[in-house]
Amino acid sequence: MDFSEIFRFVAALAFILGLIGVCAIVARRLGLAPGVSAAGGQRRLGIVEVKAIDAKHRLLLIRRDGKEHLILTGGETPLLIEGGIEAPATPETEQTAPAHPALPAHVVQFQRIVEFIKERRA
Repeated sequence: MDFSEIFRFVAALAFILGLIGVCAIVARRLGLAPGVSAAGGQRRLGIVEVKAIDAKHRLLLIRRDGKEHLILTGGETPLLIEGGIEAPATPETEQTAPAHPALPAHVVQFQRIVEFIKERRA
């Protein structure tokens, strides 16, 4: 391989990477990239909670413009269980916040399970 072949290879690689970068920028501007909204970063849609029913079915609580919708997925078609639920004004910090903020969430969950078992035995 001489220098001209190496230079052509590097130039072609730079050109392809440049095209990928331009396509990514255009996709973000048009709102085509996942998780990016086109309206100045204001998110209107989000998944609040997901609960697995069995190996195939899941319940999704989706928030859209201050309203929540409960959807069952996994069958032939998704099923709207309840729509237009008023979203709470403030998040429920008592249930989601761990008792000890320094501990990881899985440790706090384990502590809750241990406390539940102790209560059941008493």
